Amino acid sequence: MTKDVEMAARNGNGAVAGDAYLPPPGQGGDVDMDDDGKHRRTGTVWTASAHIITAVIGSGVLSLAWATAQLGWVVGPVTLLLFAAITYYTSGLLADCYRTGDQVTGKRNYTYMDAVASYLSRWQVLTCGVFQYVNLVGTTIGYTITASISTAAINKANCFHKNGREADCGVYDSMYMVVFGVVQIFFSQVPNFHDLWWLSILAAIMSFTYASIAVGLSLAQVISGPTGKTSLTGTEVGVDVDSAEKIWLAFQALGDIAFAYSYSMILIEIQDTVKCPPAENKTMKKATLLGVSTTTAFYMLCGCLGYAAFGNGAKGNILTGFGFYEPYWLIDFANVCIVVHLVGAYQVFCQPIFSAVETYAAWRWPNAGFITREHPVSAGKVRFSLNMFRLTWRTAFVIVSTVLAILMPFFNDILGFLGAIGFWPLTVYFPVEMYIRQRQIQKYTTRWMALQTLSFLCFLVSLAAAVGSIEGVTESLKHYVPFKTKS
Repeated sequence: MTKDVEMAARNGNGAVAGDAYLPPPGQGGDVDMDDDGKHRRTGTVWTASAHIITAVIGSGVLSLAWATAQLGWVVGPVTLLLFAAITYYTSGLLADCYRTGDQVTGKRNYTYMDAVASYLSRWQVLTCGVFQYVNLVGTTIGYTITASISTAAINKANCFHKNGREADCGVYDSMYMVVFGVVQIFFSQVPNFHDLWWLSILAAIMSFTYASIAVGLSLAQVISGPTGKTSLTGTEVGVDVDSAEKIWLAFQALGDIAFAYSYSMILIEIQDTVKCPPAENKTMKKATLLGVSTTTAFYMLCGCLGYAAFGNGAKGNILTGFGFYEPYWLIDFANVCIVVHLVGAYQVFCQPIFSAVETYAAWRWPNAGFITREHPVSAGKVRFSLNMFRLTWRTAFVIVSTVLAILMPFFNDILGFLGAIGFWPLTVYFPVEMYIRQRQIQKYTTRWMALQTLSFLCFLVSLAAAVGSIEGVTESLKHYVPFKTKS
Protein backbone atom coordinates (compact mmCIF):
# COMPACT_ATOMS: atom_id res chain seq x y z
CA MET A 1 0.00 0.00 0.00
CA THR A 2 1.61 3.26 -1.11
CA LYS A 3 1.63 6.57 0.70
CA ASP A 4 -1.28 8.08 -1.28
CA VAL A 5 -3.46 5.07 -0.44
CA GLU A 6 -2.57 5.47 3.22
CA MET A 7 -3.46 9.16 3.21
CA ALA A 8 -6.67 8.58 1.28
CA ALA A 9 -7.86 6.28 4.03
CA ARG A 10 -7.38 8.89 6.70
CA ASN A 11 -10.67 10.80 6.28
CA GLY A 12 -8.83 14.06 5.72
CA ASN A 13 -7.78 14.50 9.34
CA GLY A 14 -5.45 11.65 10.07
CA ALA A 15 -8.04 9.24 11.46
CA VAL A 16 -8.11 5.77 10.02
CA ALA A 17 -11.55 4.40 9.27
CA GLY A 18 -12.68 2.49 12.33
CA ASP A 19 -11.14 5.02 14.74
CA ALA A 20 -13.35 7.48 16.55
CA TYR A 21 -13.75 10.77 14.64
CA LEU A 22 -11.05 13.26 15.61
CA PRO A 23 -11.38 16.93 14.61
CA PRO A 24 -8.34 18.81 13.37
CA PRO A 25 -5.94 20.25 15.95
CA GLY A 26 -7.30 23.34 17.61
CA GLN A 27 -10.93 22.28 17.02
CA GLY A 28 -13.14 20.05 19.09
CA GLY A 29 -12.73 21.54 22.55
CA ASP A 30 -10.78 19.59 25.14
CA VAL A 31 -9.81 16.54 23.05
CA ASP A 32 -6.08 16.00 23.63
CA MET A 33 -4.50 15.49 20.22
CA ASP A 34 -1.15 15.32 18.47
CA ASP A 35 -0.08 17.43 15.50
CA ASP A 36 -1.66 14.97 13.04
CA GLY A 37 -5.15 15.05 14.58
CA LYS A 38 -4.86 11.68 16.30
CA HIS A 39 -5.18 11.08 20.03
CA ARG A 40 -2.02 12.17 21.83
CA ARG A 41 0.55 9.40 21.91
CA THR A 42 1.77 8.43 25.38
CA GLY A 43 4.54 5.92 24.64
CA THR A 44 7.88 6.25 26.44
CA VAL A 45 11.32 4.67 26.32
CA TRP A 46 10.00 1.95 28.60
CA THR A 47 6.90 1.03 26.59
CA ALA A 48 8.88 1.12 23.34
CA SER A 49 11.56 -1.07 24.94
CA ALA A 50 8.84 -3.48 26.05
CA HIS A 51 7.55 -3.73 22.46
CA ILE A 52 11.12 -4.30 21.20
CA ILE A 53 11.94 -6.93 23.80
CA THR A 54 8.63 -8.67 23.14
CA ALA A 55 9.49 -8.79 19.43
CA VAL A 56 13.19 -9.63 19.80
CA ILE A 57 13.47 -12.00 22.77
CA GLY A 58 11.23 -14.62 21.29
CA SER A 59 11.44 -18.23 20.33
CA GLY A 60 14.76 -17.50 18.61
CA VAL A 61 16.61 -17.28 21.93
CA LEU A 62 15.97 -20.96 22.61
CA SER A 63 17.75 -22.05 19.42
CA LEU A 64 20.95 -20.10 20.10
CA ALA A 65 22.71 -22.98 21.89
CA TRP A 66 22.12 -25.09 18.77
CA ALA A 67 23.32 -22.23 16.53
CA THR A 68 26.47 -21.79 18.63
CA ALA A 69 27.09 -25.54 18.39
CA GLN A 70 27.11 -25.31 14.59
CA LEU A 71 29.51 -22.33 14.55
CA GLY A 72 31.76 -23.01 17.54
CA TRP A 73 33.26 -20.96 20.34
CA VAL A 74 34.85 -18.38 18.05
CA VAL A 75 32.40 -17.72 15.22
CA GLY A 76 29.26 -18.22 17.32
CA PRO A 77 29.71 -15.43 19.91
CA VAL A 78 31.33 -13.11 17.35
CA THR A 79 28.33 -13.57 15.02
CA LEU A 80 25.92 -12.73 17.85
CA LEU A 81 27.79 -9.51 18.63
CA LEU A 82 28.05 -8.54 14.95
CA PHE A 83 24.32 -9.01 14.37
CA ALA A 84 23.60 -6.98 17.52
CA ALA A 85 25.83 -4.11 16.34
CA ILE A 86 24.34 -4.13 12.84
CA THR A 87 20.78 -4.21 14.17
CA TYR A 88 21.43 -1.33 16.57
CA TYR A 89 23.13 0.81 13.93
CA THR A 90 20.57 0.31 11.17
CA SER A 91 17.65 0.69 13.62
CA GLY A 92 19.01 4.16 14.40
CA LEU A 93 19.02 4.97 10.69
CA LEU A 94 15.43 3.75 10.38
CA ALA A 95 14.27 5.70 13.45
CA ASP A 96 15.42 8.92 11.76
CA CYS A 97 12.97 8.18 8.92
CA TYR A 98 9.82 8.29 11.07
CA ARG A 99 9.39 11.95 10.14
CA THR A 100 10.17 13.43 6.75
CA GLY A 101 12.13 16.65 7.16
CA ASP A 102 12.33 18.10 10.65
CA GLN A 103 12.51 15.46 13.39
CA VAL A 104 9.98 17.32 15.58
CA THR A 105 7.57 19.00 13.16
CA GLY A 106 8.03 17.02 9.92
CA LYS A 107 5.35 14.81 8.38
CA ARG A 108 4.90 11.52 10.22
CA ASN A 109 5.35 8.19 8.44
CA TYR A 110 2.93 5.81 10.16
CA THR A 111 4.32 2.58 8.70
CA TYR A 112 7.57 1.17 7.34
CA MET A 113 6.14 1.44 3.82
CA ASP A 114 5.23 5.10 4.39
CA ALA A 115 8.84 5.79 5.33
CA VAL A 116 10.15 4.03 2.22
CA ALA A 117 7.62 5.92 0.07
CA SER A 118 8.90 9.24 1.45
CA TYR A 119 12.47 8.62 0.31
CA LEU A 120 12.65 5.89 -2.32
CA SER A 121 11.01 4.85 -5.60
CA ARG A 122 7.65 3.16 -6.13
CA TRP A 123 9.18 -0.22 -7.01
CA GLN A 124 11.18 -0.11 -3.78
CA VAL A 125 7.96 0.62 -1.86
CA LEU A 126 6.28 -2.41 -3.41
CA THR A 127 9.33 -4.59 -2.77
CA CYS A 128 9.42 -3.44 0.84
CA GLY A 129 5.75 -4.34 1.23
CA VAL A 130 6.32 -7.85 -0.07
CA PHE A 131 9.28 -8.48 2.23
CA GLN A 132 7.67 -6.87 5.26
CA TYR A 133 4.27 -8.53 5.12
CA VAL A 134 5.55 -11.95 4.03
CA ASN A 135 7.92 -11.80 6.99
CA LEU A 136 5.18 -10.68 9.36
CA VAL A 137 2.83 -13.45 8.22
CA GLY A 138 5.64 -15.98 8.40
CA THR A 139 6.51 -14.87 11.93
CA THR A 140 2.93 -15.43 13.13
CA ILE A 141 3.09 -18.94 11.68
CA GLY A 142 6.44 -19.57 13.37
CA TYR A 143 5.12 -18.35 16.71
CA THR A 144 2.08 -20.61 16.44
CA ILE A 145 4.40 -23.58 15.90
CA THR A 146 6.61 -22.60 18.82
CA ALA A 147 3.68 -22.06 21.18
CA SER A 148 2.32 -25.52 20.38
CA ILE A 149 5.74 -27.13 20.91
CA SER A 150 6.08 -25.43 24.30
CA THR A 151 2.58 -26.46 25.31
CA ALA A 152 3.25 -30.04 24.26
CA ALA A 153 6.53 -29.94 26.21
CA ILE A 154 4.59 -29.37 29.44
CA ASN A 155 2.71 -32.62 28.85
CA LYS A 156 5.94 -34.42 27.94
CA ALA A 157 7.86 -33.12 30.98
CA ASN A 158 5.16 -34.46 33.29
CA CYS A 159 5.14 -37.77 31.42
CA PHE A 160 8.93 -38.17 31.65
CA HIS A 161 8.85 -37.34 35.36
CA LYS A 162 6.16 -39.95 35.99
CA ASN A 163 7.23 -42.74 33.62
CA GLY A 164 10.98 -42.24 33.19
CA ARG A 165 13.10 -40.73 30.43
CA GLU A 166 12.81 -43.76 28.15
CA ALA A 167 9.00 -43.61 28.04
CA ASP A 168 7.17 -42.85 24.80
CA CYS A 169 5.85 -39.39 25.66
CA GLY A 170 5.40 -38.02 22.15
CA VAL A 171 2.28 -35.92 21.59
CA TYR A 172 0.59 -34.43 18.55
CA ASP A 173 1.05 -30.66 18.25
CA SER A 174 -1.98 -29.90 16.07
CA MET A 175 -4.45 -29.67 18.95
CA TYR A 176 -2.27 -27.13 20.76
CA MET A 177 -1.98 -25.03 17.60
CA VAL A 178 -5.76 -24.90 17.35
CA VAL A 179 -6.08 -23.79 20.99
CA PHE A 180 -3.45 -21.09 20.46
CA GLY A 181 -5.35 -19.92 17.38
CA VAL A 182 -8.61 -19.65 19.32
CA VAL A 183 -6.87 -17.47 21.93
CA GLN A 184 -5.45 -15.26 19.17
CA ILE A 185 -8.90 -14.76 17.64
CA PHE A 186 -9.99 -13.01 20.83
CA PHE A 187 -6.83 -10.88 21.25
CA SER A 188 -6.90 -9.96 17.57
CA GLN A 189 -10.06 -7.94 18.14
CA VAL A 190 -8.02 -5.33 20.04
CA PRO A 191 -8.31 -2.42 17.57
CA ASN A 192 -4.71 -1.23 17.33
CA PHE A 193 -1.12 -1.26 18.53
CA HIS A 194 -1.66 1.54 21.06
CA ASP A 195 -4.05 -0.59 23.12
CA LEU A 196 -1.57 -3.47 23.43
CA TRP A 197 1.07 -1.81 25.63
CA TRP A 198 0.02 -3.84 28.68
CA LEU A 199 0.25 -7.12 26.76
CA SER A 200 3.75 -6.23 25.52
CA ILE A 201 4.92 -5.45 29.06
CA LEU A 202 3.54 -8.78 30.29
CA ALA A 203 5.14 -10.58 27.35
CA ALA A 204 8.49 -8.86 28.00
CA ILE A 205 8.38 -10.03 31.63
CA MET A 206 7.69 -13.56 30.42
CA SER A 207 10.66 -13.28 28.02
CA PHE A 208 13.02 -12.38 30.82
CA THR A 209 11.61 -15.16 32.97
CA TYR A 210 12.01 -18.10 30.60
CA ALA A 211 15.34 -16.83 29.23
CA SER A 212 16.60 -16.57 32.83
CA ILE A 213 15.41 -20.09 33.57
CA ALA A 214 17.22 -21.41 30.48
CA VAL A 215 20.41 -19.59 31.54
CA GLY A 216 20.09 -20.86 35.12
CA LEU A 217 19.53 -24.47 34.11
CA SER A 218 22.44 -24.33 31.65
CA LEU A 219 24.73 -22.89 34.31
CA ALA A 220 23.66 -25.58 36.77
CA GLN A 221 24.40 -28.24 34.14
CA VAL A 222 27.86 -26.76 33.50
CA ILE A 223 28.65 -26.73 37.23
CA SER A 224 27.25 -30.16 38.12
CA GLY A 225 27.92 -32.00 34.85
CA PRO A 226 28.00 -34.00 32.76
CA THR A 227 28.57 -31.60 29.86
CA GLY A 228 28.79 -32.19 26.14
CA LYS A 229 31.90 -31.97 23.98
CA THR A 230 32.64 -28.50 22.59
CA SER A 231 35.24 -27.13 20.17
CA LEU A 232 36.43 -23.87 18.64
CA THR A 233 34.75 -24.74 15.32
CA GLY A 234 31.59 -26.40 16.63
CA THR A 235 30.25 -29.69 15.32
CA GLU A 236 33.03 -31.89 13.95
CA VAL A 237 33.08 -33.23 10.41
CA GLY A 238 33.25 -37.04 10.42
CA VAL A 239 32.07 -37.22 14.04
CA ASP A 240 28.86 -35.24 14.36
CA VAL A 241 28.13 -34.40 10.71
CA ASP A 242 29.55 -34.89 7.25
CA SER A 243 31.14 -32.01 5.32
CA ALA A 244 27.98 -31.08 3.41
CA GLU A 245 25.84 -31.08 6.56
CA LYS A 246 28.40 -28.87 8.30
CA ILE A 247 28.00 -26.20 5.63
CA TRP A 248 24.19 -26.38 5.47
CA LEU A 249 23.79 -26.32 9.25
CA ALA A 250 26.22 -23.40 9.61
CA PHE A 251 24.18 -21.44 7.06
CA GLN A 252 21.00 -22.32 8.93
CA ALA A 253 22.56 -21.18 12.21
CA LEU A 254 23.20 -17.77 10.65
CA GLY A 255 19.50 -17.58 9.82
CA ASP A 256 18.54 -18.47 13.39
CA ILE A 257 20.73 -15.69 14.77
CA ALA A 258 19.33 -13.22 12.23
CA PHE A 259 15.80 -14.20 13.27
CA ALA A 260 16.75 -13.68 16.93
CA TYR A 261 17.37 -9.96 16.20
CA SER A 262 14.50 -9.48 13.77
CA TYR A 263 12.19 -6.58 14.62
CA SER A 264 12.97 -3.83 12.09
CA MET A 265 9.80 -4.57 10.13
CA ILE A 266 7.73 -3.19 13.03
CA LEU A 267 10.11 -0.46 14.27
CA ILE A 268 8.23 2.43 12.62
CA GLU A 269 4.92 1.10 13.94
CA ILE A 270 6.39 0.96 17.45
CA GLN A 271 7.80 4.47 17.07
CA ASP A 272 4.33 5.71 16.12
CA THR A 273 3.21 4.97 19.70
CA VAL A 274 5.87 7.28 21.25
CA LYS A 275 5.00 10.75 22.57
CA CYS A 276 6.64 13.97 21.43
CA PRO A 277 8.50 15.90 22.83
CA PRO A 278 11.23 14.75 23.01
CA ALA A 279 11.66 13.92 19.33
CA GLU A 280 10.49 10.38 18.60
CA ASN A 281 13.77 9.36 16.98
CA LYS A 282 15.69 10.20 20.16
CA THR A 283 13.30 8.17 22.30
CA MET A 284 13.41 5.28 19.85
CA LYS A 285 17.21 5.21 19.74
CA LYS A 286 17.32 5.00 23.53
CA ALA A 287 14.70 2.24 23.48
CA THR A 288 16.67 0.39 20.79
CA LEU A 289 19.89 0.63 22.81
CA LEU A 290 18.12 -0.65 25.92
CA GLY A 291 16.30 -3.41 24.05
CA VAL A 292 19.18 -4.66 21.89
CA SER A 293 21.81 -4.53 24.66
CA THR A 294 19.51 -6.36 27.08
CA THR A 295 18.64 -9.05 24.57
CA THR A 296 22.27 -9.45 23.49
CA ALA A 297 23.28 -10.13 27.10
CA PHE A 298 20.62 -12.84 27.33
CA TYR A 299 21.59 -14.21 23.92
CA MET A 300 25.24 -14.52 24.84
CA LEU A 301 24.31 -16.27 28.09
CA CYS A 302 21.78 -18.62 26.46
CA GLY A 303 23.97 -19.42 23.47
CA CYS A 304 27.28 -19.85 25.27
CA LEU A 305 26.04 -21.51 28.47
CA GLY A 306 23.69 -23.75 26.49
CA TYR A 307 26.58 -24.83 24.25
CA ALA A 308 28.85 -25.34 27.28
CA ALA A 309 26.18 -27.52 28.89
CA PHE A 310 25.22 -29.70 25.92
CA GLY A 311 28.12 -29.31 23.52
CA ASN A 312 27.81 -30.27 19.88
CA GLY A 313 24.64 -32.23 20.66
CA ALA A 314 22.69 -29.13 21.77
CA LYS A 315 19.01 -29.31 20.85
CA GLY A 316 17.24 -26.91 18.52
CA ASN A 317 15.16 -25.69 21.47
CA ILE A 318 16.83 -26.21 24.83
CA LEU A 319 13.60 -26.07 26.84
CA THR A 320 11.37 -28.19 24.60
CA GLY A 321 14.02 -30.46 23.04
CA PHE A 322 14.62 -31.98 26.48
CA GLY A 323 18.15 -31.15 27.15
CA PHE A 324 16.66 -30.68 30.61
CA TYR A 325 14.31 -33.12 32.38
CA GLU A 326 14.41 -31.88 35.97
CA PRO A 327 13.16 -30.03 37.89
CA TYR A 328 10.14 -30.75 35.76
CA TRP A 329 7.96 -28.13 37.49
CA LEU A 330 10.47 -25.40 36.60
CA ILE A 331 10.57 -26.55 32.98
CA ASP A 332 6.76 -26.53 32.96
CA PHE A 333 6.75 -22.97 34.30
CA ALA A 334 9.30 -21.84 31.69
CA ASN A 335 7.18 -23.27 28.89
CA VAL A 336 4.08 -21.57 30.27
CA CYS A 337 6.04 -18.30 30.16
CA ILE A 338 6.98 -19.00 26.54
CA VAL A 339 3.34 -19.51 25.57
CA VAL A 340 2.19 -16.33 27.35
CA HIS A 341 5.01 -14.38 25.72
CA LEU A 342 4.10 -15.71 22.27
CA VAL A 343 0.48 -14.64 22.73
CA GLY A 344 1.76 -11.06 23.01
CA ALA A 345 4.47 -11.42 20.38
CA TYR A 346 1.94 -12.76 17.86
CA GLN A 347 -0.10 -9.58 18.30
CA VAL A 348 2.94 -7.30 18.00
CA PHE A 349 3.69 -8.81 14.58
CA CYS A 350 0.15 -9.18 13.23
CA GLN A 351 -1.22 -5.73 14.18
CA PRO A 352 0.64 -4.01 11.28
CA ILE A 353 -0.93 -6.56 8.91
CA PHE A 354 -4.40 -5.83 10.30
CA SER A 355 -3.86 -2.08 10.03
CA ALA A 356 -2.66 -2.26 6.43
CA VAL A 357 -5.59 -4.35 5.19
CA GLU A 358 -8.21 -2.36 7.09
CA THR A 359 -6.79 0.99 5.96
CA TYR A 360 -6.84 -0.15 2.32
CA ALA A 361 -10.38 -1.51 2.65
CA ALA A 362 -11.61 1.78 4.13
CA TRP A 363 -9.99 3.70 1.27
CA ARG A 364 -11.35 1.34 -1.38
CA TRP A 365 -14.93 1.15 -0.03
CA PRO A 366 -15.42 4.28 2.11
CA ASN A 367 -19.23 4.04 2.13
CA ALA A 368 -19.50 0.36 3.02
CA GLY A 369 -21.02 0.13 6.49
CA PHE A 370 -19.72 -3.41 6.91
CA ILE A 371 -16.17 -2.03 6.74
CA THR A 372 -16.38 1.38 8.41
CA ARG A 373 -19.24 1.24 10.91
CA GLU A 374 -18.38 0.78 14.60
CA HIS A 375 -21.00 -0.81 16.88
CA PRO A 376 -20.71 0.25 20.55
CA VAL A 377 -21.01 -2.72 22.92
CA SER A 378 -21.42 -2.58 26.70
CA ALA A 379 -20.99 -5.48 29.11
CA GLY A 380 -21.34 -4.08 32.59
CA LYS A 381 -18.49 -1.62 33.09
CA VAL A 382 -16.65 -2.92 30.05
CA ARG A 383 -17.24 -0.91 26.89
CA PHE A 384 -15.78 -1.51 23.46
CA SER A 385 -16.64 -1.08 19.79
CA LEU A 386 -17.27 -3.94 17.39
CA ASN A 387 -16.51 -3.67 13.69
CA MET A 388 -17.85 -6.52 11.56
CA PHE A 389 -15.10 -6.34 8.94
CA ARG A 390 -12.44 -6.35 11.66
CA LEU A 391 -14.08 -9.32 13.34
CA THR A 392 -14.44 -11.31 10.11
CA TRP A 393 -11.09 -10.59 8.46
CA ARG A 394 -8.94 -10.92 11.57
CA THR A 395 -10.61 -14.18 12.51
CA ALA A 396 -10.00 -15.51 8.99
CA PHE A 397 -6.33 -14.46 9.17
CA VAL A 398 -5.76 -16.33 12.44
CA ILE A 399 -7.49 -19.44 11.08
CA VAL A 400 -5.36 -19.47 7.91
CA SER A 401 -2.10 -18.89 9.81
CA THR A 402 -3.00 -21.71 12.21
CA VAL A 403 -3.70 -24.13 9.37
CA LEU A 404 -0.39 -23.23 7.72
CA ALA A 405 1.40 -23.79 11.03
CA ILE A 406 -0.10 -27.26 11.28
CA LEU A 407 1.26 -28.04 7.82
CA MET A 408 4.79 -26.68 8.47
CA PRO A 409 6.05 -27.71 11.94
CA PHE A 410 9.80 -27.49 11.24
CA PHE A 411 11.07 -25.31 14.07
CA ASN A 412 14.72 -24.55 13.29
CA ASP A 413 14.20 -24.52 9.54
CA ILE A 414 11.29 -22.08 9.79
CA LEU A 415 13.28 -19.77 12.09
CA GLY A 416 16.26 -19.73 9.76
CA PHE A 417 14.18 -19.01 6.68
CA LEU A 418 12.25 -16.17 8.38
CA GLY A 419 15.48 -14.61 9.55
CA ALA A 420 17.04 -14.91 6.11
CA ILE A 421 14.23 -13.32 4.10
CA GLY A 422 13.73 -10.48 6.57
CA PHE A 423 17.20 -9.59 7.77
CA TRP A 424 18.90 -8.02 4.75
CA PRO A 425 16.07 -6.07 3.08
CA LEU A 426 14.26 -4.84 6.19
CA THR A 427 17.09 -4.50 8.70
CA VAL A 428 19.87 -3.30 6.37
CA TYR A 429 19.03 -2.44 2.75
CA PHE A 430 16.05 -0.08 3.14
CA PRO A 431 17.40 1.78 6.23
CA VAL A 432 20.75 2.29 4.47
CA GLU A 433 19.16 3.48 1.22
CA MET A 434 16.81 5.87 3.04
CA TYR A 435 19.71 7.25 5.08
CA ILE A 436 21.74 7.86 1.93
CA ARG A 437 18.82 9.71 0.32
CA GLN A 438 17.96 11.62 3.49
CA ARG A 439 21.54 12.83 4.07
CA GLN A 440 22.19 13.23 0.33
CA ILE A 441 25.39 11.18 0.47
CA GLN A 442 27.18 11.29 -2.87
CA LYS A 443 28.06 8.09 -4.73
CA TYR A 444 31.54 6.65 -4.34
CA THR A 445 32.41 8.76 -1.31
CA THR A 446 33.97 6.96 1.64
CA ARG A 447 30.72 6.92 3.62
CA TRP A 448 28.70 5.71 0.62
CA MET A 449 31.18 2.89 -0.04
CA ALA A 450 31.15 1.85 3.62
CA LEU A 451 27.35 1.70 3.73
CA GLN A 452 27.10 -0.23 0.46
CA THR A 453 29.77 -2.68 1.63
CA LEU A 454 27.81 -3.30 4.83
CA SER A 455 24.65 -3.86 2.78
CA PHE A 456 26.35 -6.26 0.36
CA LEU A 457 27.97 -8.36 3.10
CA CYS A 458 24.63 -8.66 4.89
CA PHE A 459 23.02 -9.69 1.59
CA LEU A 460 25.51 -12.56 1.31
CA VAL A 461 24.71 -13.64 4.87
CA SER A 462 20.96 -13.60 4.14
CA LEU A 463 21.46 -15.55 0.91
CA ALA A 464 23.54 -18.23 2.65
CA ALA A 465 21.04 -18.51 5.50
CA ALA A 466 18.12 -18.83 3.08
CA VAL A 467 19.83 -21.59 1.12
CA GLY A 468 20.71 -23.48 4.29
CA SER A 469 17.18 -23.19 5.64
CA ILE A 470 15.58 -24.34 2.40
CA GLU A 471 17.86 -27.37 2.47
CA GLY A 472 16.75 -28.03 6.06
CA VAL A 473 13.07 -27.80 5.15
CA THR A 474 13.64 -30.14 2.20
CA GLU A 475 15.22 -32.74 4.47
CA SER A 476 12.42 -32.40 7.01
CA LEU A 477 9.75 -32.87 4.34
CA LYS A 478 11.23 -36.25 3.44
CA HIS A 479 10.32 -37.57 6.90
CA TYR A 480 7.09 -35.68 7.56
CA VAL A 481 3.53 -36.97 7.31
CA PRO A 482 0.93 -34.19 7.83
CA PHE A 483 -1.14 -34.47 11.04
CA LYS A 484 0.78 -37.59 12.14
CA THR A 485 4.06 -36.10 13.35
CA LYS A 486 4.70 -36.11 17.07
CA SER A 487 6.95 -33.68 18.91
